[in-house]
Amino acid sequence: MNDIKRVIEKPWGKEEVVEINDRYMVKKLTMWQGHRCSLQYHEIKQETIYVLAGKLRIYTGESQESLVSTVYEAGDFITLAPGVIHRMEGETDAVYLEASTPEMEDVVRLVDDYERAPK
Repeated sequence: MNDIKRVIEKPWGKEEVVEINDRYMVKKLTMWQGHRCSLQYHEIKQETIYVLAGKLRIYTGESQESLVSTVYEAGDFITLAPGVIHRMEGETDAVYLEASTPEMEDVVRLVDDYERAPK
């Protein structure tokens, strides 16, 4: 096992950093059923979500008013460009990979169930 891997507990599940370097980042995430991450976008970061297990609902759109939701299952994936508003929600307990550019702090939260969005 390499030294980079670390687990970050989240109110909606957890994320495990598998690799981070100056070119890319890979995380394995677990989203608990009925929980969801913040409604957010990234200014620079581009990410691809690949579902490993369970059912993950992903909301995407150009604005909060135009969000569309799709349920993704094992083997399904989506790439999110910078600026795309999105949110992941556990339809069931879900495990997924996120491969992205390495800007770990590039998160603009718009709405958050756990009061982490700006006031």
